[in-house]
Amino acid sequence: MKDYKVFAINPGSTSTKIAMFEGDNCVFSENVTHDADKLKEFKEISDQFEYRKETILAKLEEAGQTLQGVAAFAARGGGLVNVEGGVYKVEETLLEHARVGYTVKHPATLGAQLADAFSKEFGGRPFVVNPPDVDEFSDVARVTGLKGIYRESRIHALNQKEIGIRYGKQVGKRYEDLNLIICHIGGGISVTAHNHGKMVDSNDIANGDGPMAPTRCGQLPVKDVITMCYSGKYTEKEMRDKVTKTGGLVDHLGTSDAREVGEMIRQGNGYAKLIYDAMIYEIGKTAGAMAAVLKGRVDAIILTGGISHDNYVVESLTDMLSFIAPVKVMAGEFEMEALAAGAVRVLEGVEDAKTYTGIPVWQGFQTQKE
Repeated sequence: MKDYKVFAINPGSTSTKIAMFEGDNCVFSENVTHDADKLKEFKEISDQFEYRKETILAKLEEAGQTLQGVAAFAARGGGLVNVEGGVYKVEETLLEHARVGYTVKHPATLGAQLADAFSKEFGGRPFVVNPPDVDEFSDVARVTGLKGIYRESRIHALNQKEIGIRYGKQVGKRYEDLNLIICHIGGGISVTAHNHGKMVDSNDIANGDGPMAPTRCGQLPVKDVITMCYSGKYTEKEMRDKVTKTGGLVDHLGTSDAREVGEMIRQGNGYAKLIYDAMIYEIGKTAGAMAAVLKGRVDAIILTGGISHDNYVVESLTDMLSFIAPVKVMAGEFEMEALAAGAVRVLEGVEDAKTYTGIPVWQGFQTQKE
């Protein structure tokens, strides 16, 4: 196979991760930091585009890297309507939705804009790979007990898909021929049922669902949350922050760092052990639910994300889940590798690039009364 040169772009709140790949080999990577005060000067996220672009180009020049000869620019993407998984061509509709942040305002939306601009300046094809907007849920998984409130896919789509593809290669099978439960265990935790290449059910990492996580509350008794909301003790922002920023380990133990929690436990902190064990327990319980989604036909349970480096977590979850299927560890995050790999699959003709239509794959249900 040809060693295509691919430049991967993953914008975050105050930095942009970039990496240059030649085939499977990462020849350069950098987390480009942007001045936080400078970013505050821009009214809209898209207004940051030129500043981030010039900062990235300056860092590349400093490192002796060039975008000349790049075959593809692969970006994280975001701000799009819900789409099926895959690699998307950066064309006008996708670009416009990214510019305005059609569904969400987040710096990730700059990825498509940067890929497009670099492509026009240096050549090469611009792509968005398995963006956060991927939603492949089955209809029955969307329904809740309240009409008008539906479950949508908000998970670590990019890393989850890459892990599924990589595991398939390890066992000599296609990702699309496997049933997998993939547990991404990091700052957020998503536990997902992969049914022959589709992520048909998972917990919602953004809206309060599934296991508690280092910064996220997970699933809660709703009546008690309502009581907190109307207690007068918290603002709406504080309550929203408890869902994704200050919940979980942060709320209980004052830290989101699992290594610090481990040190607390080693020093005899019984409460820290209880909370950490509860988080692990909830991950295992959610994985068991995903096994039911797959009707027990599970080829493997895979643990990924940064906290999967923790042997205590791995051993505990293996003890809980190995009766369902073999538990495999693919610790860490592979987002930059996933971006490059997606572009290479298209360049090699293994996968067709998709066209973003701007039409959501799911637009709600029509009820009898409607």
